[in-house]
Amino acid sequence: MEVRPERYGSAVARPLTDALATEIAARYDGDAGAGGEPDPSVFALPEGQFVVAFEDGAPIGCGGLARHDAEEGEIRRMYVVPEARGRGASKLVLAALEAAARDLGYATLRLETGDRQPEACGLYERAGYERIDAYGPYVDDPHSICFAKRL
Repeated sequence: MEVRPERYGSAVARPLTDALATEIAARYDGDAGAGGEPDPSVFALPEGQFVVAFEDGAPIGCGGLARHDAEEGEIRRMYVVPEARGRGASKLVLAALEAAARDLGYATLRLETGDRQPEACGLYERAGYERIDAYGPYVDDPHSICFAKRL
């Protein structure tokens, strides 16, 4: 398994982010959530990065790092295809995003997930993220659970 940078919205990344959107809508009864579709530029250097995990040459997972402010990055669009779950792809994607955040000078990472995604909450808690108050577009979303981690 390998993780490498990929442009958000590319022919490699789009099927993964579309599958993520479909899964989120199914878990939340058609509600796409408060985050909205990001502009691809938020995941571009020098303020962000988007990565894709590959197994045997096939894209199986993804995640993005975007600027929240001068000191903090935000992890967005984390996803692993269902048939590849449980094999460590999410940990590799998260580690790649944390390394990119350090390289870009972020001191903290933050993210949002939902109350109907217990496996995501578990991943972030095991990786040292702590719950924080909802922020930005998630403040009024009753399903949002937000986390942060000092790097």
